[in-house]
Amino acid sequence: MAASISSNSASADPLPLEAELMARAARVQLMVFDVDGILTDGGLLYGADGEQLKRFNALDGHGIKQLQQSGVATAIISAHKSSIVSKRATDLGIVFVQQGVHDKHSAFIKLLAQLGLAADICGFIGDDVIDLPILSQVGFAVSVPNGHREVQARVHYVTQAGGGHGAAREVCDLIMQAKNTYEAALAGYLRPTPQGVAPA
Repeated sequence: MAASISSNSASADPLPLEAELMARAARVQLMVFDVDGILTDGGLLYGADGEQLKRFNALDGHGIKQLQQSGVATAIISAHKSSIVSKRATDLGIVFVQQGVHDKHSAFIKLLAQLGLAADICGFIGDDVIDLPILSQVGFAVSVPNGHREVQARVHYVTQAGGGHGAAREVCDLIMQAKNTYEAALAGYLRPTPQGVAPA
């Protein structure tokens, strides 16, 4: 597997590794997200009654919705089970949700069979060694700066943003850019400048 590529690389001519990264992202038809440490910052908060609380990022949520609208399916595979995650998935329109699975690879294989997809056209973003069986199979493997070092060493891309702080949005934007759907997604939010009015 290719070494991780820093997301802040910049050059007039894309480096071969950057071109490979974009090619991998362009092939993604299904993007799968871990939860703790990816859609959250990995912190565990407990209420007085023992209920586990999670904090999600609104930017991530909108990015996931845009990615879906661009034609990429999304899913969640998490080792922990939480009604909060189910609610978040429903709010974001993520239909394929598997929680409480410690054998994530088996869950992923079942998902591929359900959707009729091959692993090499899927992406997965995870942060701990439990995620390695999936990360080693997918065509676009991603981790985060706060992920375990063994995971970061074995992915195609490490985000600039941390888990729970925009990492998922960064990945969604990257996939849409690679597929040339990003500008179309953005266009709906940009209003033409009226004639005679200079942009601010």
